[in-house]
Amino acid sequence: MRITSLLLCVLLAILSIEAVDRGKYKTCSQSSFCTRNRGVTHDGYHIANLHRKSDSQFTADFVSPYLQGRSLTFELTGLLDNTVRVRVVESLPKRYQGPLEVLEPLQEAKLSEKQKSSESTEFTLNSHVTVRIDFYYDGRHTLSANANDFLNFEHLRSKEEDDKIVPSQIPNDEATQPEDYNEAESGPWQRPTKENPKKSGRWEEHFGGHQDTKPNGPTSISMDITFIGSRYVYGIPEHASSLALTPTIRVGDANEREQVTDPYRHYNLDVFEYELNNPMALYGAVPFMIGHGAHGSSAVFWLNSAETWIDVETTTKDASGREKVGTQWISESGNMDIFFIIGPSGHDVLRQYAALTGTTALPPQFTLGYHQCKWNYKDETDVANVDSGFDSHDIPYDVIWLDIEHTDSKKYFTWDQNYFPTPKNMQEKIGDKGRRMVTIVDPHIKREGGYHVHSQAESNNYYVKNKDKNDYDGHCWPGSSSWVDYLKENARDWWEQLFSYYNYQGSTPRLYTWNDMNEPSVFNGPETTMNKDALHLDGVVEHRDVHNLYGMTMVNATARGLIRRHADQNERPFVLSRAFFAGIQKHGAIWTGDNTAGWDHLAVAQPMLLSLGLAGVAFSGADVGGFFGNPDAELVTRWYQAAAFQPFFRGHAHLDSKRREPWLFGEPYTSVIRDAIKSRYQHLPLWYTLFYKNTLTGLPPMRPLFLEFPSEEKIWNNQDQFLVGRELMVVPVTRSQQTTSRVVFPGAQKWYDITDGSSHAGGTEEEVNVPLEKYLVYQQGGTVVPKRERARRTSQHMDTDPFTLQIAVSREGTAEGELYVDDGHTFDFKKGVYSYNQIKLENGNLTYKTLGGVYESQLLIEKIVVYGLSSAPSSVTTVSNEKLDFSYRNGKLVIRKPNLPATREWSLQIKA
Repeated sequence: MRITSLLLCVLLAILSIEAVDRGKYKTCSQSSFCTRNRGVTHDGYHIANLHRKSDSQFTADFVSPYLQGRSLTFELTGLLDNTVRVRVVESLPKRYQGPLEVLEPLQEAKLSEKQKSSESTEFTLNSHVTVRIDFYYDGRHTLSANANDFLNFEHLRSKEEDDKIVPSQIPNDEATQPEDYNEAESGPWQRPTKENPKKSGRWEEHFGGHQDTKPNGPTSISMDITFIGSRYVYGIPEHASSLALTPTIRVGDANEREQVTDPYRHYNLDVFEYELNNPMALYGAVPFMIGHGAHGSSAVFWLNSAETWIDVETTTKDASGREKVGTQWISESGNMDIFFIIGPSGHDVLRQYAALTGTTALPPQFTLGYHQCKWNYKDETDVANVDSGFDSHDIPYDVIWLDIEHTDSKKYFTWDQNYFPTPKNMQEKIGDKGRRMVTIVDPHIKREGGYHVHSQAESNNYYVKNKDKNDYDGHCWPGSSSWVDYLKENARDWWEQLFSYYNYQGSTPRLYTWNDMNEPSVFNGPETTMNKDALHLDGVVEHRDVHNLYGMTMVNATARGLIRRHADQNERPFVLSRAFFAGIQKHGAIWTGDNTAGWDHLAVAQPMLLSLGLAGVAFSGADVGGFFGNPDAELVTRWYQAAAFQPFFRGHAHLDSKRREPWLFGEPYTSVIRDAIKSRYQHLPLWYTLFYKNTLTGLPPMRPLFLEFPSEEKIWNNQDQFLVGRELMVVPVTRSQQTTSRVVFPGAQKWYDITDGSSHAGGTEEEVNVPLEKYLVYQQGGTVVPKRERARRTSQHMDTDPFTLQIAVSREGTAEGELYVDDGHTFDFKKGVYSYNQIKLENGNLTYKTLGGVYESQLLIEKIVVYGLSSAPSSVTTVSNEKLDFSYRNGKLVIRKPNLPATREWSLQIKA
């Protein structure tokens, strides 16, 4: 390994740490803007000159004594489908106007004030004393803004102007020096007080030996938002915590507020071996929260890419006895841009949010198969041996990955010629088997003369700048590095071209991309990331304004680069990212970062992935087995069983972890892992269909139970089970030596075990045996699951295989489902070259109807399995009265070889 001595020291320091070094990361009490706003009332904000600008928009002046005679612009805009946008804008060049590129084109809709009509979304606006906005749907109160007077907007000012602010015009923060504060590392404690406003971190702040110069001074914003009628709130990933967010503020009987923990933090950071049940920041941030209760769901999208802290209060009741959850949102900078999403159902909320930030880009079908990764497969022989190992052990897989060691001295878009001398040949060999490869490309560029990427970036001014407007220089894997400024259009265009076959020598059409360390991770930076006073767009925008956006801008440029490279082949891209922000789903997949080989990390993967799905990030997964450490055979086996039914399915391990390819654990574990992976491949038609449906509805393939059973209170906080669509319910085993699982069967329909066909009544709970070889997956009555039962070595080898329709009837004898089919890899589906079909069983008639698209193929339905029939049918016939062979036993009907078309319409009659 060729590595500088400085980098080696950094690497050894990282590897020697066994748990999170909390002292490296800020708490709220060490963040001046958080302490200035947390729980502090700022009464006195009101609006003036309110007028209706159009049927959909009201505008006004936003005024307050805190604004020192200035007024801001207040806008309240109705959008299609029960969404209201509230903006408070300071239109000055130095104030970042917000990450507006995240948004899809918005369509406005009629907005009514002080009405109780179900024909439109309504609001009431009280500004006699302070601003308060209440939102209604069909006369029902759903959300309130600024009910607690936490609204605050720190306007831009000069330091001289700030010196003149009198104490009464600055809130009296009660922050005190934290017990663990290290003055030697962080500098003198600067307690924020009315008497000393300049010594409150408003114009300069220190942490961990780093200085933040804050050239624009204090620019924070704050707002409290109350979810009326909600018992729980969910979302705001990424945190390694429960599905229903644990309160950070305890509210007493007299409405007194007690801070229980830090607020949830949104500030993309490189946090390896992260702690569980902790509100500290992780790799990504989606400032989207859903509230749910007896009357339905509502949500809030806080469009801000700066560091943000979010408090969640314990559930209380209002004067009319309705449950409510209070929250406070605090961002360091930017304008106030909030979307109030009225619902009323969870399905409605996710559709409404998808209209704002987009749906998941339809992934190539191969990406839904199994991926094999390690830091690092050491050479081409190692890659070949791992590849052949899957074949010799009869285990399917689709993609093999290479981490940073495949490069020449950590220079991305290169290969280490000693270990990977013939990369094209390597890719072609696995490509001949229908497989692909992914290589890592990180945003830090090695500052080395003669390295073409660095030379071009430096000479063309493509790098992020430091506060002095020189190229930002920090340390990461290559040593001295600079970071591409993806906010610059010309830098993005250049980055896209780097993926061409000419620029990325050794790449082929079989090669795809992994963007890691893109929070961005800077080993010698504050909190292991980039300085906030670094500059983008040639000094126009501070990094503090766009920190959480940075990783997504990289992924966007990378995905566009792959599309550009594959233009002749019309191929869809695949990019995996660690960092993310709202809208990442339009560009790539994400994973939950550097987890640990422990049962607790297996268990927390479920709520983390469910939270991501609720926030629009549907294509996500957690490293199977845990990135750090060495899982025992039982743990890794149970992890495969769980991950086989999660969206992104990848095994990965740390440089120092033992090899853990699926066959290395011996029997019976290898056989059980093989069965789990094969089950994933058999269910690929369902996964592909669900991802297509996501493009239509915004509903994630992996879902919490409450989304499909919203009225069942006992499952509102259930994170031990999850759904794949509405069709399957998965109950992972997450404890060592676990032999039974307590399973909740929600709803009114029966649930059928997909491995043995046994049924369980809805509305019950059962203790179910779970020997090692058993994975608990149940199909809901009234649904149809499309499958391909021959699990071949890759998904590509299954492309022409026939389908099986697995039908579980409802209590009424009905069932409904869909099957989506296209070529699996090109953009032709956007031209209508696909087949989207509805399967429906009703009154003994099984119909297959095309809902959209035209896709000519020879694909067939080779088998139909129906669970839940009370008696054997007398016959099964086609519309032409052709009788089909079938068998019936114990409520299970099997129709063999009907050979019906999978991309054209047909019907069958199952006669009693």
